Amino acid sequence: MLTNAEDQVKLLEESECGIMPFSRTLAESRNSPLLSTGIDVLQINTGYTCNLICRHCHVDAGPERKEMMTRQTMLHCLDALDKSSIHTVDITGGAPEMNPEFQWFIESIRSRVPDATILVRSNLTLFTSNEKYREFPEFLKKQRVTLVASLPCYTRENVDAMRGYGVFDRSIKALKLLNKLGYGQEDNHFELNLVYNPAGPSLPQEQQKLEKEYRKQLIEEHGILFNHLYTITNMPINRFLNDLLESGHYCSYMTLLANSYNPLAVKNLMCRTTISVGWDGTLYDCDFNQMLHLPVKKSAPQHISLFNEERLRNRIITVGQHCYGCTAGSGSSCHGSLL
Repeated sequence: MLTNAEDQVKLLEESECGIMPFSRTLAESRNSPLLSTGIDVLQINTGYTCNLICRHCHVDAGPERKEMMTRQTMLHCLDALDKSSIHTVDITGGAPEMNPEFQWFIESIRSRVPDATILVRSNLTLFTSNEKYREFPEFLKKQRVTLVASLPCYTRENVDAMRGYGVFDRSIKALKLLNKLGYGQEDNHFELNLVYNPAGPSLPQEQQKLEKEYRKQLIEEHGILFNHLYTITNMPINRFLNDLLESGHYCSYMTLLANSYNPLAVKNLMCRTTISVGWDGTLYDCDFNQMLHLPVKKSAPQHISLFNEERLRNRIITVGQHCYGCTAGSGSSCHGSLL
C-alpha cells in the first residue's frame, strides 16, 4: 500500500502505462504554462481527522489522523482575507467540524468578511450520530454557511460500500434535518449542494442528467430537497490510487483519464482561481496537490503567514499526472464539472 506522498508522485510520474506527461499534453494543446488568473477562492483544509474511512478518499482521512489546523494558523488565514479581495472561503477536511476551533473560525470569518460566501464540506453523519455536533446545523444556518455534502450515490448499497455500513441512513437523516431547518429550498439563501463520486474506475455521468436523477430519487424515496449536484472525478491519489493498484485497474484508469483529456476544460480549472491552505498553513494550488505534498512554486509565498495576493494571483501552477483527473471529459473540480 502506498501511503507516502513522494512514493505516489513517483509512481504517477514514472509508471509504465505509456501515458504522455501532463505538462507535454498541456503544451501540445497550447495551454502551457498553466497560469493562475486570480484568487477567487481560499480553500482551507482544517485537518485530516474524520469519523469515516471512505474508499475513494483522496485525503486518506480517518479517525487516526492527527493533523489539525491550529487557531494561530487560522488567524493567519483571517489576516489573508483582511488584505485580499477574496470573498469565497471553502472549508474542507477531513471532517472540518471535528476541528475544536471550527465554530470560532466560522464566526471569525463571518465577522471579518460579512458578505463572504462560506462553504463547509461535510460528510453529514456527525450531525445526527454524535451528540457533540447536534447543534452544528443550527449554528451553520445562523452563520449563513453554504453546505457541500458528500452523497456519492442515492442508493444505500452503493453509499455503504464506499463509505461504511450505515452511512447512507445517517446521511439521509441529516439531510432531512437540514431540510427542516430550511436548507435546500429554492426560495431562501441556505444552499445545500450534494457531491457525487463514481463507485469505480470510470468518469462521472453527465452532471445535469445525474442531478435530475438524484432529485427524482431523493424526493420520491425520502422527501429530500437540495440545490445542486456536483459530479467529481475520483483522483488517483491515496485510497483510490491504492484501490486501483490492488484491483489491477491503475493503468486502464490512467489511460482513460489521459485519453479523455479535454483542452476546453483547462480554462475553468479550479487551481487557476483558488489557493489551497494546508492544515499547517502551507500553500498549494489545489487540495489534490496538497495531498501529494506539491506546494506552490517557490517564486510565490509558501505559507499563509506570508500571503501576498499580487504574487500569488499570476503564478505558474504546479502540475503532474494526477491533473488528468480534472481535465478528463467535462472536467472536474471541487464545484463539479467544468463544462
